Amino acid sequence: MSDSVEFRHLEYLIAIYEEGNFTKAAERVRRSQPAISHQIGVVEKDVEFPFFVRGGSRDGVYPTAGGEFVYSWACDVLGQRREIFRIGRAIDKGEIPPLRVGFSAFVNSHLLHLFRTSYEEHFSGCEVQLSGSDPIHTLQQLDCGTLDCAILPMPINRDLWNVFQIAESPLVICMRADDPLALQTQVDIHDVGPRIKIFHNPELHPSAHSRLIEMFAEVHSPLHLASSAATPADIQWMVREGYGLALIDQLCPLESGLVTRPIAGVHWTADTAFVCRRDGGHIALPFIEQFLKKGGLHPNKKPPQSERNATPKHKLKVRHKQNLGNHKKEVLDSRKRFA
Repeated sequence: MSDSVEFRHLEYLIAIYEEGNFTKAAERVRRSQPAISHQIGVVEKDVEFPFFVRGGSRDGVYPTAGGEFVYSWACDVLGQRREIFRIGRAIDKGEIPPLRVGFSAFVNSHLLHLFRTSYEEHFSGCEVQLSGSDPIHTLQQLDCGTLDCAILPMPINRDLWNVFQIAESPLVICMRADDPLALQTQVDIHDVGPRIKIFHNPELHPSAHSRLIEMFAEVHSPLHLASSAATPADIQWMVREGYGLALIDQLCPLESGLVTRPIAGVHWTADTAFVCRRDGGHIALPFIEQFLKKGGLHPNKKPPQSERNATPKHKLKVRHKQNLGNHKKEVLDSRKRFA
């Protein structure tokens, strides 16, 4: 922005654009017509292009193409300014209500921590209340207003909700460490597909299950749903007990005796979204949405050491380069533990 452009100039520009007349615009902003005409002329000279074409009636104007663009931007800027000061006033008076956030057990805990930290950095002293449940129940709570927003696995119906994807992580095969497949650096979906029998409960997130069916169909591998689980812990317990293999988020912390392997030739991901109602509700939601649109949340930051049990995404290629001897040692050691 030019140093000569102030908020009052944007207010003048909007008034002139919407009134199509300098005199009416001056009345609207409670300034004299010569004053705002002069001020807009100074700004136009400074930015080196006109906002309006003067002509026609005595002081009638119409916008140039550049003026149309600046008008749209000015509306956004002034709207954001009003919102920022409204929120700031509410923070100062202690009038920001707790932000009630729903989440699914399949959302990475580091992502929840990062969201809360980012929120508290901007809304100092404002409380975040978490409520864990399955996606269907969480969306029902959003709909009836007992939650303000949620962090959930995708897909989520964008026609019904405001949805902002905030994270993406590869899906990998979870298996016992003593499984023969653990000797491989990556697995073929056609070899491993019939053994993947443990999935999220389809009743708890039908759209995610439908997407799962599509993914398997795309690689021409049959889907064998034998056991379903409500949480990642249930999935890993079933894998340990020998009920089959499972697809899990690469960043999911692993229990002892389990390993994961990437799938060769496919790019399947666990995607996570921030979700809220279209009509908003909580005073902080417009700011949060703008923050997320600008990529303010950085889910790829390293989690705290205590949360880093799984291999970080940026080290995946390094892990793939481990030699076969290391995998054999891992498998032999695990077989001794299970013996």
